[in-house]
Amino acid sequence: MALRGILVLELSGLAPGPFCGMILADFGAQVVRVDRPGSRGDGGVMSRGKRSLVLDLKQPRGVSVLRRLCARADVLLEPFRCGVMEKMQLGPEILRRENPRLIYARLTGFGQSGKFARVAGHDINYLALSGILSKLGSTGESPHPPLNLLADFSGGSLVCALGIMMALFERTRSGKGQVIDASMVEGTAYLSSFLWKTLKSGLWEQAPGKNLLDGGAPFYATYRTADGEFMAVGAIEPQFYQLLIEGLGLKSDELPNQMSVADWPEMKKKFADVFAKKTKAEWCKIFDGTDACVTPVLSLEEAVRHEHNRERGSFITDGSQDVSPRPAPVLSDTPARPSAQRDAFMGEHSEEILKEFGFSQEEINQLKLDKIITTNRPTANL
Repeated sequence: MALRGILVLELSGLAPGPFCGMILADFGAQVVRVDRPGSRGDGGVMSRGKRSLVLDLKQPRGVSVLRRLCARADVLLEPFRCGVMEKMQLGPEILRRENPRLIYARLTGFGQSGKFARVAGHDINYLALSGILSKLGSTGESPHPPLNLLADFSGGSLVCALGIMMALFERTRSGKGQVIDASMVEGTAYLSSFLWKTLKSGLWEQAPGKNLLDGGAPFYATYRTADGEFMAVGAIEPQFYQLLIEGLGLKSDELPNQMSVADWPEMKKKFADVFAKKTKAEWCKIFDGTDACVTPVLSLEEAVRHEHNRERGSFITDGSQDVSPRPAPVLSDTPARPSAQRDAFMGEHSEEILKEFGFSQEEINQLKLDKIITTNRPTANL
């Protein structure tokens, strides 16, 4: 796999950090999840392919253990607020002095500097500060976030993973690691570069929910079907729009110009009336295989069963028969091979990991005795 041989230490935290670590694990990195004593037993929901070491970083000897691990690691992924690692004497200046090749990835909401660097926040706050939340929603309604996907995982996890990849590549030339300051606010803003670059184009001059790409256009919206389901329409280009009109059984010469914004509200009502006359399955028969850009709005369960996704193997099933998306993108020569094994128990691999890093059995026994580390070996069910 692409990241085979790369050793990652992931300090456990909320969802964005674990997803970033899971991306690395899916593509072949050896990821050690450093858990806190007494934290949630399942280690989070994105621990696929990782091993668990429970280490008490509130004790000086726990800090010493982590520094010893970092001396041999390729990547350290930490999710704490600005200044927390420095207080524990685990800041990048110290760790990179001991291991110049270390890539020190800092994934936070507000980044390592600025007025909000040391305050708490969540996806909705990062989305708000990026400016993008103001564009999400409909006129007359409060802005609303698209679940917690945009800032946490797109602007956070994915952007941080990209930074790690670039730092690993650069290291092949310089032999040196570097510090990655991954701010979810900035990651989200960067994802919206298209919006920023088109602000003067007129694409967003209407109120939220009334523009071309935010649900205002009748040919870029969702419509309820006769059975209470929904179809998604994205027929922007004229040739695709014509196919949409034909599929709906309407006549172009009886309709206003596609780009007549003043007629969009009435056209949305007309389209809604037509879509409401057939079921989702009936509309799929009409539009499947065409370039009208009309697709069913699938539930998660339907997405797994959909013919296109099944043909591509877009979803995978693990050893517990739980279904999740296949890692993306697909690499032709070194594709991801996500683990099908259950997630590691907290501390399941503590001894194993320390031995690999050169700790003697005597040292490990003393660390256990002093409660610096915790072990949790699964017992057999007979």
